[in-house]
Amino acid sequence: MAQAVKKTKKKKINKQVSHARAYVQATFNNTIVSLTDQNGDVLGWASAGMVGFKGPKKATPYAAGQVVKRVVDSVKEFGVREVSVFIKGIGGGREGAIRGFNANGLNVLSIKDMTPIPHNGCRPPKRRRV
Repeated sequence: MAQAVKKTKKKKINKQVSHARAYVQATFNNTIVSLTDQNGDVLGWASAGMVGFKGPKKATPYAAGQVVKRVVDSVKEFGVREVSVFIKGIGGGREGAIRGFNANGLNVLSIKDMTPIPHNGCRPPKRRRV
């Protein structure tokens, strides 16, 4: 006979992180913000589509500010006060995201651009012969 196994809920560890890293991916179509601790463990994230924007409005600076507000509200329990921002992409939400961190009470310590730039690119296709 099968015995009933009582499931115990795993105790949630509430860690305090004063300094976090913010990764902002700003493309032409969307803006995604992730907040991590120094080890890279994600504390919270949000995107413009998750906040409620649709279509081309997702890549605007206003949408980026709202995304940052959602992320900061979700990580209040960790006690984050300072962030280092790592930006990737060339979308419209780049500056809007940084302004959003300042507007929501987080101190921006550094800003680093991580946009991938091709050094020489791909090999071009061979000449077309007709």
